[in-house]
Amino acid sequence: MNKSSELEALLFVVGDEGIGLEELSYLLNLPTEAVYQLIQELQGRYQVSEQTALNILEVGNHFVLTTKREFAPLLKKYAQSPLANRLSQAALETLAIIAYKQPITRMEVDEIRGVQSSGSVQKLAARQLIEEKGRVEGPGRAILYGTTSYFMDYFGLKDLAELPDIQSMESELEEELPLDLFFDCYQEEISETVEATEIDLSSQERNEEQ
Repeated sequence: MNKSSELEALLFVVGDEGIGLEELSYLLNLPTEAVYQLIQELQGRYQVSEQTALNILEVGNHFVLTTKREFAPLLKKYAQSPLANRLSQAALETLAIIAYKQPITRMEVDEIRGVQSSGSVQKLAARQLIEEKGRVEGPGRAILYGTTSYFMDYFGLKDLAELPDIQSMESELEEELPLDLFFDCYQEEISETVEATEIDLSSQERNEEQ
């Protein structure tokens, strides 16, 4: 397996959090100069190829795998499509964890779920259910996520205090019981989300225009 493919795999897995040069150097067992050269070569191939929609951004001291700018209209259309508005069980679990533990980083969500959550986080952000609430102080400055006003409206909440008390569930959280409690607390709304889940972005946009 060549190092360029390994680099691409790592960039894909870390998602929107990105990954630093030193960590890539450690994981790929290469000097930082060699890793940076690999990144430049991979980015060069992305830029000249019409067979890929990928791009690499350098954000601070981190590298993030993204899509090319010209695909933005297509991706926006997808996000607003009724076919894309059904949330998966993974996305619902991710949303519940963020609602309880916010502000929280994607890596912390991953630790709680035990699986990678980058795709779910991106989908929830595209549907305006979660948003960036700041950055962690220190190396990497990971994004902190929290729920949005749209989330509050969608679940009929006046404030987050209406969620079940997370302190009383802290030990159960490791066993993922709060996810069930979250769903039970808003059974009617969650049932619609699980069985017919359609977050109507077009309706939201009409309301905003009014």
